[in-house]
Amino acid sequence: MALPASFGNIIIDTDNYKHCHYPLYPPGTEYVSSYIESRGGEFPVTMFVGLQAFIRERLLKPITLEDIDEAEFVVREQGMHFNRENWMGILNDHGGFLPVEIEAVPEGTVLPTRNVLVQLINTDPKYYWATSFFETALLRAVWYPTTVGTISWLAKQAIREALERTSDNAHLLRFMLHDYGARGVSSQQSAALGGLAHLVNFNQSDTVPGILAAKKYYNAGNVSNSGPNSEHAGFCAWGREQEADAMRNMLRVMAPHGVALLLTDTYDHENAVKNILGKELREEIMNFPGLVGARPDSGDPVQVTADTTEWLMDAFGYEVNSKGFKILPPFIRCVQGDGITRESLPLIYAELERRGFAADNAVFGMGGGLLQHCNRDTLNFGQKASAVRVNGEWRDIAKAPTGASFKASKRGRLALRYVDGEYQTVARDSCPPEENLLVPVYRDGKLLKKWDFTELIANSEREVPESYYLDAVRPLREANRAAVAV
Repeated sequence: MALPASFGNIIIDTDNYKHCHYPLYPPGTEYVSSYIESRGGEFPVTMFVGLQAFIRERLLKPITLEDIDEAEFVVREQGMHFNRENWMGILNDHGGFLPVEIEAVPEGTVLPTRNVLVQLINTDPKYYWATSFFETALLRAVWYPTTVGTISWLAKQAIREALERTSDNAHLLRFMLHDYGARGVSSQQSAALGGLAHLVNFNQSDTVPGILAAKKYYNAGNVSNSGPNSEHAGFCAWGREQEADAMRNMLRVMAPHGVALLLTDTYDHENAVKNILGKELREEIMNFPGLVGARPDSGDPVQVTADTTEWLMDAFGYEVNSKGFKILPPFIRCVQGDGITRESLPLIYAELERRGFAADNAVFGMGGGLLQHCNRDTLNFGQKASAVRVNGEWRDIAKAPTGASFKASKRGRLALRYVDGEYQTVARDSCPPEENLLVPVYRDGKLLKKWDFTELIANSEREVPESYYLDAVRPLREANRAAVAV
């Protein structure tokens, strides 16, 4: 559904209780500085992305008198206090723009968890409460695309490892994982943010909102590729006895496009691969002017990918590449888009390698496993206040709950340094300004730094220590050691 205008009102794009927080600070509070980080979680690193989309969509549009009126009605209706004077002040003193400065890590950067990613502070002491007020919207805008981008980045490292181990075509890396997640997410907005995050790592997507978001917010050019695929409705309509005719029709119709991905599990996947593709349609596939994909869409993804590759080799032959692994002819591949997750993908590559098959025999798509199998706790994202200035005196502050040590927060105004190959979050006054990697990106309604999508890609592809991705490639290495031992 299209979101009504009310959803764009940042005064009510928050938790209701935020409206009662401003009088809870000490008298004389002038500035509040807070930061966002991943406090650890399932992965050792984050690939930071998404902040610029939020700034351009939400913070470059001033609040209006109508927004204030609407918010007052909604908030008071819920039984919550609403300070109209605060918002009229922002309207009159700052033209409706939030008086806040935001600085952040360059988007696309991959760095270890528990480091500062975003830091913000109010720019007018009269509005000290503004820093934390829009935490709900800001944190949501950061944790989700960053988590999806990290899942995609780690998948990329597993694919890179597999290609380097068994393939002669490492240059295909950015074309090996397709985003099919649009139907599996909670909203179109999720599809947009998660989809653009994936495109930092790969050039393949059917998630149109993500493609549009990359173009709108990051000036992306030709950022994605797709190709003719099939669905069960079209094949089922021909009837079980005409399954071969349904596939033949697709080969004919899609020949001018040079790609035809044929569903093979409409009825009996093994029969479809061995007898329909491998025998009845063999000559037509071999003469197809482009790539034909055999696409299983059910079954155990580890076994079905390897089995399908093996059956295709039985039908169409194979060559042995320079690394000693079997590779299908260039006109046929296995296309696996079901059950692909960050856990299953390296296991699939391990099984392909165990059977002596090159990694580029198969290409993959991820749906829910890419865009939906995560939440804020996957990487334990949080925004916390770390410093306040009261009556001209700065105080470093932090929380330290005894019941959840990982929630202990950082103290003071922060900076991020890169020293001897390691990122370090340090006290701001201990870091020379020219060494601080946090870049001012927003201040008082103005975008200070505009990241281009090519910059995000370049940042994400910088060389990193092996420890960043070791867990993602471990199944491949363990499988290889086991095979050597045997």
